[in-house]
Amino acid sequence: MIWRETVSKTADFLGAKGVEDPLVAAEELAARLLACKRGALAPRLDSEASERHLEAMRRAVKRLLAHEPLQYVLGEWDFRKLTLKCDRRALIPRPETEGLVSTVLDWLKKREQDTPPFIVDVGTGTGAIILSLAAEFPGEAAFLGTDVSEDAISLAAENAAKTGLAGRVAFEVMDGLDDFDEPCVVDALVSNPPYIESAAIQSLDPKVRDYEPRLALDGGISGLDFYDRYLSDALNVLKPGGRVFFEIGETQGGAVAKLMESYGFSGIKVEKDLAGRDRYASASLEE
Repeated sequence: MIWRETVSKTADFLGAKGVEDPLVAAEELAARLLACKRGALAPRLDSEASERHLEAMRRAVKRLLAHEPLQYVLGEWDFRKLTLKCDRRALIPRPETEGLVSTVLDWLKKREQDTPPFIVDVGTGTGAIILSLAAEFPGEAAFLGTDVSEDAISLAAENAAKTGLAGRVAFEVMDGLDDFDEPCVVDALVSNPPYIESAAIQSLDPKVRDYEPRLALDGGISGLDFYDRYLSDALNVLKPGGRVFFEIGETQGGAVAKLMESYGFSGIKVEKDLAGRDRYASASLEE
């Protein structure tokens, strides 16, 4: 069977079983097996699919039918300019989070201090945010990703090696920022924290609920627990004039802004993602 027919039949089968975006899934699986990007798949579709490849497709389809996310089945996913290893040790990087990176980069480029900035990503997961910042920030800087999960930190370190950024980004197992030895050393604190209300976890799509780590999803009763904690941490570790950047749930802009105000932050901004939903909140520690 040629690949074109394999992809078509796989997409039809997945679609009949209710899998979301079945053609995308079928093409991504084929591209992974053929060791190319999906955009470069077309010229290869008229070649013969080996039995080994067909069997691998069948195994992958079975995993998708069990609601396993496509990103975990593929074992990697693109985020901005990087291709990152992706598995159940950490949350899947989302397109919305790419905008958080843009927000931080815009601020860093306008920053007036002459000294290289120190940027910390709390709850780094795959390392997507801090690795993208390191890859795209043109100047000198220090980059640190922290996570309470040893599994997540091991995955982030693997991604640093995979992307050639191991010498530019450090990773540490840390509960919040409790292990910082010195105060007032961080220029930018960035995080995509867990922000789903505990009671809503069970109603999530099975792909999220049953496969992605709950530790990276559950934001407590109100969904705001980690914002509260990280803002408290930020008071201790941010330099005067430093800034905190959060990804937020689309209904949380007002609540997070009030929290920031209650901790004495200024220059509070709540910005929207490409879909027009509140998605990013940032604020500065007054000098």
